[in-house]
Amino acid sequence: MRISKISKIGAVAGVAIAGLALSACSGSGAGGGAEGGAEPGVGELMGSEKAFRVAFNQSVEHPQAQALLEFSDELYEATDGRFSLDLYTDEVLGDQASTIEQVQSGTIDFAMIAGSLLENFEPDFSVVNLPYLYDSPEHQMQVLNDDAIMGDLYDAVEDDSIKVLSAFHGGVRNVYSSKGAVETPADLAGQKIRVIGSDTNVKMMELMGGVGTPMAQGEVFTAIQSGVLDGAENNELIYSSLSHDEIAPFYSQTQHLMMPDYLIAGTTVWDGIEPDVQATMTDLLAASSDRELELFAEAVDAAKGEAEEAGATFNEVDVETFREATLPLHEERVTNERTQAIYDAIEAARS
Repeated sequence: MRISKISKIGAVAGVAIAGLALSACSGSGAGGGAEGGAEPGVGELMGSEKAFRVAFNQSVEHPQAQALLEFSDELYEATDGRFSLDLYTDEVLGDQASTIEQVQSGTIDFAMIAGSLLENFEPDFSVVNLPYLYDSPEHQMQVLNDDAIMGDLYDAVEDDSIKVLSAFHGGVRNVYSSKGAVETPADLAGQKIRVIGSDTNVKMMELMGGVGTPMAQGEVFTAIQSGVLDGAENNELIYSSLSHDEIAPFYSQTQHLMMPDYLIAGTTVWDGIEPDVQATMTDLLAASSDRELELFAEAVDAAKGEAEEAGATFNEVDVETFREATLPLHEERVTNERTQAIYDAIEAARS
């Protein structure tokens, strides 16, 4: 079964990367698998003529990875075996910032990256990364994969050799603490909460009542355990898989942030794909984004169950109070005609 072969990439990528650095991307990147005697990549295992190299920073079990594997199968079938994906998981091709650079240069074909990183190329991307912007994951994907709403913004990064292929749901971020349940902004007073390293996120946590503290993800467990941090904010999958439930057992469903992830390609790579294959990929990616929502919901349920078994407690919060507290951030970031149009379209699409 092809999916089992695709899943092997996490094991073979460490070997294949040596060949990848040598083979890079010739012309439009035609030809699948690693060269020079290195371990074969997934495309070579599948026998497709071209396996697009895809960088992914999490494990093969992640819902996004599983959705991409299904997409690869469907692409293989739809193109009569001509195209598939060669998925490199677990950051073996580097962190997300470095994989953007590799996509820009054509060293790799595609990468899944956090939406906040595109703010470094076009600040207007901050408008879709605001707290309490979406009613649900379905609302988020409805607007972010609507070309009429997002096309102009996505086009803005093509001058940086970045082609946004599709938005994917990256989870709903919530606050978790070692101090106790958080129900209102007052409960976060004085608590040092790890946030993604950006001025927007530090300000967001300040408005929510806490002290936003940027820190590398790998340092968070020890920081909470030692008291340097009081807690953090992230989705249930990260909370459980990184064992943060062991040292911050109070998970409060503030639902404050849904930052999207994007599958991106280098513009040179994308332009080198035949138009009919581009159209096929676009249609399949739309279905893949919908499928990923289902997979993510299933994974969240499983992660919550595992966290509860580890001793964590989940509690509801006064979401509207938190939402109202963060509205000044919306006013600060919606600053021009393009961001206002996107913001208004997102508001209009609320259920």
